[in-house]
Amino acid sequence: MATRYDPQSFEPRWADEWHSGSVYAVPDDPGDKPKRFVMEMFPYPSGDLHMGHVENYTIADAMARYWRMRGYAVMHPMGYDAFGLPAENAAIKRGTHPEEWTLANIAKMRASFLRLGYSYDWAREVISCLPDYYKWNQWIFLEMFRRGLAYRKTSPVNWCPVDKTVLAKEQISTGVCWRCGSVPEIRDLTQWFLKITDYSDRLLDDMDQLDWAESLLTMQRNWIGRSQGAEVVFKLQVDGSNEAIDFPVFTTRPDTLWGATFFVLAAEHPAAAEMVRGTEQEAEFTRFVGEVRRQTEIERGAGKNKGGVRLPAVAINPVNGEKMPVWAADYVLMGYGTGAIMAVPAHDQRDFDFAREHDIPVRVVVQPEGSDPLDGDTMTEPAPGTGSLVNSGPLTGTRVNPQNQEGIVDVIAWLDSQGKGRRQINYRQRDWLVSRQRYWGTPIPIIHCPDCGEVAVPDDQLPVLLPPGADYTPTGDAVSPLANNEDFVNVTCPGCGGPARRETDTLDTFFDSSWYFLRYCDPKNPDAAFEPAKVAAWGPVDNYFGGVEHAVMHLIYARFFTKFFKDIGLLDFDEPFLRLFNQGHVSWDGKEMSKSTGHVIEASATVDAYGADSARTFILFSSPPAADYDFPADGFGEIGRVAHNWLSRVWRILEEPSGDPVPEALNRQVHRTVKAITEDMEEFGLNTAIAKMMELMNVFSKSEGPVPREAAETFLKLLAPIAPFMTEELWHRYGNQGSIHAEAWPDWDEELAAVQKITMVIQVNGKVRDKVEVAPDVTRTEMQELALGSDRVKEFLNGNEPLKVISVPPKLVNVVVKG
Repeated sequence: MATRYDPQSFEPRWADEWHSGSVYAVPDDPGDKPKRFVMEMFPYPSGDLHMGHVENYTIADAMARYWRMRGYAVMHPMGYDAFGLPAENAAIKRGTHPEEWTLANIAKMRASFLRLGYSYDWAREVISCLPDYYKWNQWIFLEMFRRGLAYRKTSPVNWCPVDKTVLAKEQISTGVCWRCGSVPEIRDLTQWFLKITDYSDRLLDDMDQLDWAESLLTMQRNWIGRSQGAEVVFKLQVDGSNEAIDFPVFTTRPDTLWGATFFVLAAEHPAAAEMVRGTEQEAEFTRFVGEVRRQTEIERGAGKNKGGVRLPAVAINPVNGEKMPVWAADYVLMGYGTGAIMAVPAHDQRDFDFAREHDIPVRVVVQPEGSDPLDGDTMTEPAPGTGSLVNSGPLTGTRVNPQNQEGIVDVIAWLDSQGKGRRQINYRQRDWLVSRQRYWGTPIPIIHCPDCGEVAVPDDQLPVLLPPGADYTPTGDAVSPLANNEDFVNVTCPGCGGPARRETDTLDTFFDSSWYFLRYCDPKNPDAAFEPAKVAAWGPVDNYFGGVEHAVMHLIYARFFTKFFKDIGLLDFDEPFLRLFNQGHVSWDGKEMSKSTGHVIEASATVDAYGADSARTFILFSSPPAADYDFPADGFGEIGRVAHNWLSRVWRILEEPSGDPVPEALNRQVHRTVKAITEDMEEFGLNTAIAKMMELMNVFSKSEGPVPREAAETFLKLLAPIAPFMTEELWHRYGNQGSIHAEAWPDWDEELAAVQKITMVIQVNGKVRDKVEVAPDVTRTEMQELALGSDRVKEFLNGNEPLKVISVPPKLVNVVVKG
């Protein structure tokens, strides 16, 4: 007896059965089956899931289910990025301890994941804020510390005045804090860094192993910023001194050395402050540095402000002995190269703008081909860098092209032979600043001893636990709240036994997410971060799903950690994620969904109203998985009903199949659909796969009597990755044993899947004039286009429009023309 489609009557039951039965658990070794390690970027547990999250998780889950049915051993785990600012800020806002708030949210999210039918191996769950995980954060940090990759130094850093902590360079997005949007301040603080720059070349050179979007790889290449050029040593002479000190600069354009007319130091360069100390320029310089510190690196790098202070010194150009004025300027960054540049205004936009602003001479040294000789006094913009060298001493006449390094390598060779410079490679990437002045993070396992210096906490004393009753409120004075907890801070030095103080900064939460995928392979190991053999069995990750916004943070950091683990003998691969899929951005009514602002469509409310399968089906059908989607103003209202109504139709048509054999025409249609959907799934074309299911369902609806069971079961298998609950329910109602999700993906017969052709007759005024081969399901519009495109028909039309076109699908078209 037919029943109404009521997802609430069976979806929770199947969710419980899959979870309690560990249906999706996998062993530590995939065995003889080909393996697929599939995972999504694990979420911040600062609230429950919203529909923006659902898109990414549903795409990944549908593909994981598909690959299982295709015969792969699929490991599909889930965990929580539970430390850090998102969870801590939400807890502070509500007056709740971060641990209590975080674990409560994890329970909510886990329940939502289960209710949405995600096929996770829950035995592999990882929670980064628990000691059994962050103990290994600390061990990894100490391994880097022992190898010189973790170090502490004082440097200018970006301080977020809202989140009250420092930010890594990668966490400044378009000049503001990536998390809260505030403009960071520059402060001089002593912080911990990781030497990711030791891996810059490998991070670039190993990109050919990756099946990632080229746009994302380009973002990483630009961030690392490897550039080839020369180091050239200028001499700086302070006014009133007879001594000149060597001052190296890096330049990608050593061919323009003869065009340098001034020398620039970064405003915060120590040498600049030393030059003005005790002079009448000191006050002006100090005021200028204060203004520069309020600018972001992006603003400074653009060179729009053109601010600067003339310093009491000259720089001596090594190629011609010319003395040039020295300036401190805002557009030169201390973190790039040596914090100093030679300025060539004729051939660089920022140098040109600064020179015109401060009345500095402009000298042309590269003459573009095919143009009149340039005059530095009258130029209104800098000249491109390709052409022939002029006014360049012994190298005058040399042709240079910075795009292919033509001529530039010759200039570098000349500099080297004269002892005036040498070839050098420079990088934009800086070492990773990992200190955070917050409570909710992994304590850095270092002890500061007045006699021994920085001492590693012994491995047998790990983990260094967060004190549970400590005040977690950010201090705002550039120290962690842990610094005020005397019981935590005061310790005995493990080296000499004397009194010492514990490090009070915590690790950046991106440290946690740089290796969690490895812990999934061995999540309960109390004696090691992971067992290499278990990771070797499943790693690396075959398919990783997540947003492009992590291109220069998480994804670079995880690649760095993987290479480090290979270097110390724990891994046999050096790239963590072979294939990366970036889902589209989901918004609502034109605005980004945000838990912090409350502008979200809650996943739980959607599932309660329409069922999990409806939510999954719609989110996968709404747009191509990599494309953006904006929910309408009513959220999931009308569109939820559309998805629910289609699934109701599927239920109604397939609930009670017949035992009849599948008719030949229908069988051919089923085989064609299986082939087409398989091809779509292989290319992540989930939306087009669903569209083809809808087409097949339309064919079913026109069948005489119930759909034959063989065809119905094939359809359910195709739909299973998309709507796992309904397909499981109907599968069992048919009397099948075992889960539909353990069934093999449908196969097709190429002969049956081939599109049959029939002959379509084209008449003109009732007489046969042409014949063409068409598909049996050709439309009237397609028939008309074929007829009017026929050369034989065009002879009768003679450039005129037909009086009428009569189509009788699929075999006849009659074009009526004037007699």
